[in-house]
Amino acid sequence: MFDLDKWQEIFATIRKNKLRTVLTAFSVMWGIFMLVVLLGASQGLQNGVSGMFENDAINSIQVWTDKTTLAYKGFKSGRRIQLTTDDYDAIMRGLPDADFGSARYTVWSVMVAYKNEFNNYPFRAVNPDYTRIDRNMITHGRFLNYVDVREKKKVAVIGRDVAADLFKGTDAIGKYINAFGIPFQVVGVFEDYNDRAMRYVYIPLPVGQQVFGNGRNIDMFMITTGNQPLPVTMSMADQVEGILKQRHSVHPDDQGAIEVRNNNEEFSNIRSILDSIDLFVWVIGIFTIIAGIVGVSNIMSIVVKERTKEIGIRKAIGATPFSVVSLIIQESVFITALAGYIGLVLGVLLVEGLGQSLGDMGMFKKPNVDFNVAIITLIILVVAGAFAGFFPAMRAAAIKPIEALKDE
Repeated sequence: MFDLDKWQEIFATIRKNKLRTVLTAFSVMWGIFMLVVLLGASQGLQNGVSGMFENDAINSIQVWTDKTTLAYKGFKSGRRIQLTTDDYDAIMRGLPDADFGSARYTVWSVMVAYKNEFNNYPFRAVNPDYTRIDRNMITHGRFLNYVDVREKKKVAVIGRDVAADLFKGTDAIGKYINAFGIPFQVVGVFEDYNDRAMRYVYIPLPVGQQVFGNGRNIDMFMITTGNQPLPVTMSMADQVEGILKQRHSVHPDDQGAIEVRNNNEEFSNIRSILDSIDLFVWVIGIFTIIAGIVGVSNIMSIVVKERTKEIGIRKAIGATPFSVVSLIIQESVFITALAGYIGLVLGVLLVEGLGQSLGDMGMFKKPNVDFNVAIITLIILVVAGAFAGFFPAMRAAAIKPIEALKDE
């Protein structure tokens, strides 16, 4: 029940010790403010890192090649390893746990024309499952399918920017673009998390190999690992590397010829680092809050000491220990909660302001404060305020009226 007299006493005590109360409250406010800002910054870092993986499936393994660094079986070091479609097929046969996969061959600048419009765009020859790995989103039409691959159809899926450049807002589906002197029918338009990727043109892999004149060569391939646990995906990555080293006569200890990137492992490692940062932020924030709470506890102890005679009179005329304890704890919770709430609001405003002004900075993206974090912070404030006032309150409850009345 709301006790007006009790609140009047609390405000009277605060007015009596304005400077001391403000300084104590500031320490609590600063602790909450720093905790919120640090958590927001941590979230921005997590968003940035997660964004780096948005363009590719997290549960994927990517493979490409470079030059050998060790001589082996009569071959000198410095030999460039060339992947082929046969390598990709061998990997897919040798990895029953693989989910989806696609080989890829890219030509980075191809002149593309539609009527009087023309420009240069990267061409990527891929398999139909590529869209499950690269995570592009079809907005019109469809992606490549296995009929396109099997029948070597001259079809293309173009990025949103390509469609905007060549078709000027008109529907591109079913129309023909010209590249390499060959007409390709547009069957789909896509968007991508990566702005640069929206200037790509995708065509069926065997068509690209034929048009590019590179035989069965590919520049890389990717496979997804489904819901396999991390140890299984690490074993799969080792299998991929072992199979390719055997097929291309690469020394088992050569670390440069076959590049295998396990996104599962990389994301897990980064996730662990981010969790550690998050924990560190919470520890720093909590200790900062504790410093403020100690200040609140000290000021409440001083309040109890200054009001010893008053508390003794209260008890002499019938005040219960509970009423004395509740008064001190209520004052402590009020100071802590008010100061903490101000710190929380200021912290959220700063984080949201930074999020709008900074935008996407790669590794740092859209810092924000989760609603659950705000609720947890408020709960911490109430509990901390009660704890800060508990010991001074118990000291007040233990005051004997006779001794209090003698106190000067």
